[in-house]
Amino acid sequence: MRLENKVAIVTGAASGMGKAIAELYAKEGAKVVASDLNLEGVETVVAGIKENGGEAAAIKTNVAEEKELQAMYDLAIEKYGKLDIIVNNAGIMDGMQPVGEVEDARWDLVFAVNTTSVMKSMRIAANIFLEQGHGVIVNNISAGGLYGARAGAAYTASKHAVVGLTKNTAFMYADKNIRCNGIAPGGVVTNISSSMKNISEFGAARQHLGLAIMPRAGQPEEIAKLALFLGSDESSFINGQVIAADAGWTAY
Repeated sequence: MRLENKVAIVTGAASGMGKAIAELYAKEGAKVVASDLNLEGVETVVAGIKENGGEAAAIKTNVAEEKELQAMYDLAIEKYGKLDIIVNNAGIMDGMQPVGEVEDARWDLVFAVNTTSVMKSMRIAANIFLEQGHGVIVNNISAGGLYGARAGAAYTASKHAVVGLTKNTAFMYADKNIRCNGIAPGGVVTNISSSMKNISEFGAARQHLGLAIMPRAGQPEEIAKLALFLGSDESSFINGQVIAADAGWTAY
């Protein structure tokens, strides 16, 4: 198994890509702390992992609250004795608002969840990893972090910030045996994308702007496979990269 004897935290693990990542990590041998604001949902995910012979623990976490992030890390260390991988997957959308319409409250919330929480999570992880002498960070970012027309102003800016944070962290800790990479999914079938109805995060409602349409939507399990590779020792020479997973949508 590719993650045998590894301990991993996955945020936003109650559904979608986070759920798929937590399940695949456990299947590949990792002990998983599955975190989400939706406690009932993440407990269901953990129950399924255990039914399939894996090992996991659930915790309710509002990633915008630093003390709850700390409790998430504390659970991993107290229960499993170490931490090898953190997958920062939790995030929210912004209603596709352009900058002329975005309200301060929405901007602040999107940045709190999508950007500041990732920094604070990585800050805790970095200190654990420095003490251990190793660690892997995987940030699930979005194609919105690479291009300007995949979402509204707040989401786009928040995800661009995480791209920079990912690269900076990789550089700063490259000589400490700590790796940090990101995934930039295109349109993936998740609760977030299905709830947006006729307003697609990925620009389908703005074809008049000349945006290319994805060849097909992705499945959460396809993103999980990339997260598995980046979390495993197979990617030991990959650091500071943000890899698009989008069926070639951003290749034009």
